Amino acid sequence: MINLSEGFGGDGFPELKIGQVVAHLLYDYRGLIVASDESCQASQSWYESNQTQPERRQPWHHVLVDGSHQVTYVAQSNLKPDLMGKPVVHPMLNLFFSGIDEENNRYLRNDVPWNPGEPPDAPPSTPPEGMPPLPPGN
Repeated sequence: MINLSEGFGGDGFPELKIGQVVAHLLYDYRGLIVASDESCQASQSWYESNQTQPERRQPWHHVLVDGSHQVTYVAQSNLKPDLMGKPVVHPMLNLFFSGIDEENNRYLRNDVPWNPGEPPDAPPSTPPEGMPPLPPGN
């Protein structure tokens, strides 16, 4: 029997995972999911100041924006899997990911915790011991 819901969450949107490359449906940028929440964990004032107010009771993802220093917090309903197969370039990529599974177009998340208490657009305070430095220009 064919399961039409395979790969989709209970909300009818594609099931997205940490390490997956995604594209934003409204703002036309690509990125990499670094962490996820089961529902929106942002404050009410942040949510209301957002240009759009997608449903809070759905997965929300912290996304490293490709070609930028930005990290966004995005509702799953605003994202789709990116099928371009191009690498993501972000200065924090090597801090949170240890490699890539090219066959599945997924990055391999390491054990460095995502700390949403630190501003996501600021570099992490200190890299973990033994982590190689980022190459210039990344």
